[in-house]
Amino acid sequence: MPLTRKAYRAAILHSIADPAEVGIEASYEYFEDGLLVVDNGQISALGHASELLASLPADIEITHYQDALITPGFIDTHIHLPQTGMVGAYGEQLLDWLNTYTFPCESQFADQAHAEEVAEIFIKELLRNGTTTALVFGSVHPQSVHAFFEAAEKLDLRMIAGKVMMDRNAPDYLTDTAESSYLESKALIERWHGKGRLHYAVTPRFAPTSTPEQLTLAGQLLGEYPDLYMQTHISENLQEVEWVKELFPERKGYLDVYDHYQLLGERSVFAHGVHLCDDECARLAQTGSAVAFCPTSNLFLGSGLFNLPMAEKHKLNVGLGTDVGGGTSFSLLQTLNEAYKVMQLQGARLSPFKSLYLATLGGARALRLEERIGTLQPGTDADFLVLDYNATPLLSYRLKQSKSIAETLFVLMTLGDDRTVAQTYAAGNLVHQR
Repeated sequence: MPLTRKAYRAAILHSIADPAEVGIEASYEYFEDGLLVVDNGQISALGHASELLASLPADIEITHYQDALITPGFIDTHIHLPQTGMVGAYGEQLLDWLNTYTFPCESQFADQAHAEEVAEIFIKELLRNGTTTALVFGSVHPQSVHAFFEAAEKLDLRMIAGKVMMDRNAPDYLTDTAESSYLESKALIERWHGKGRLHYAVTPRFAPTSTPEQLTLAGQLLGEYPDLYMQTHISENLQEVEWVKELFPERKGYLDVYDHYQLLGERSVFAHGVHLCDDECARLAQTGSAVAFCPTSNLFLGSGLFNLPMAEKHKLNVGLGTDVGGGTSFSLLQTLNEAYKVMQLQGARLSPFKSLYLATLGGARALRLEERIGTLQPGTDADFLVLDYNATPLLSYRLKQSKSIAETLFVLMTLGDDRTVAQTYAAGNLVHQR
């Protein structure tokens, strides 16, 4: 294959560390006039344009963006493919919301054609919003995952997904059995895990909808395939936490249920964690597990406020999740807008550089993919975005007042949305053009 080398010139910004660990100034690299060089889908050089231009061949194609910022692609560590059609459903908290809206919506995925149609819409929305990697819940139907992976594979996207395992406390039309969930998951793993840039996640919906037998088999799958992911929900809603205590009276608490069935580990991501205690945060960190912080969903469903400072204290890996359809936007920029407010309500500050970290490198670390995605370091996959400073009249006017990259970044995260994403690249390919 001939070498395809391209270069992109603009202001360039990426996270290189967690501000909570190294301080804000040491957490990022910013090139006011930067150059990003891409060879065959991977980043081969990053630096100041003035230093790099001389080293490039005369005939290289250089795309120069004015009034724009290049960042790594965004990483969404918790989102539901089958809930695309019910985002913004009115008036319930978690458990009633599942019964009223979610389960009927997910039942439609028994139809292969429906699964394929929604998978296409869902992936387009992710890319329009600058999300290049997502950890995705399918429905209980294997075809939801087949449809998603087929659509992602065509574009060579780095994506992770799994079929929901759910054998109790849900409508009959939407349950599997412990045995069928194991066999169907195994078949999906054999078909998709590690194919191109795709990975499989064992996906028990949450403890209340799985019997001990099903949770045992979920743990068994993780043992059989050591580099699998595991995704589920935890401590999202106080009613849910009490329900788990009733269903598993022999366990110390919600996290202990998952711990008992060997579901904690370096590729395990627990969505929400709004009502975790100190000991649970410590145990998650000890096992290398991660939490997905989903502010738009936690506010929309009235679930509560995620305690990011407590997670930081325990050095717990935290990614950002949109949680569509409990969450109200595919945009991680809008999600960061809400994350800032969640922290404000708790008397804490969320710096724009910590926000950038959560949306990129933090998500990559939560997924153990920081060697491949989440930064613009040479040697990583060329998954990156071009954010347009003139995307809306208000954004354009506001950014003309900006005196620093910190202010610019914060304004992008407060006023920005899908319109701000001018282009999305995955593995060096242009996969979205506004």
